[in-house]
Amino acid sequence: MTDRRLRVLVAKPGLDGHDRGAKIIARALRDAGMEVIYTGLRQTPEQIVNAALQEDVDCIGLSILSGAHNVILPRVMQLLKQQELDDVLVLAGGIIPDEDIPALKACGIAEIFLPGASTELIVTFIRDHAGKKPR
Repeated sequence: MTDRRLRVLVAKPGLDGHDRGAKIIARALRDAGMEVIYTGLRQTPEQIVNAALQEDVDCIGLSILSGAHNVILPRVMQLLKQQELDDVLVLAGGIIPDEDIPALKACGIAEIFLPGASTELIVTFIRDHAGKKPR
């Protein structure tokens, strides 16, 4: 990996209108020296993937509270694959039932961070796993 800063896209997919957690994570990542692009609320999977492509990100963090994670997150992964962005690390956080986590990881989500996960844990996970493939 080069000395360039990791670039992380933080997005709120779906109709969920609560972004406090996403903003806290974005701030923690920025404080840890990463470049953070925050897309704002109510993003479609297509908008998220287009932003990831345009911004040449190493990681996408998806915050979802709406209950639509089993539809939206696999769609994001499908679109990333179509755009040949297989090297982008994808994380999710929010209200996701334990029983849904294995299927989400099987579709390519690298890790799921549930409420109460520390920002240090998230920062460390991104540093350890993002940007490892040549671009």
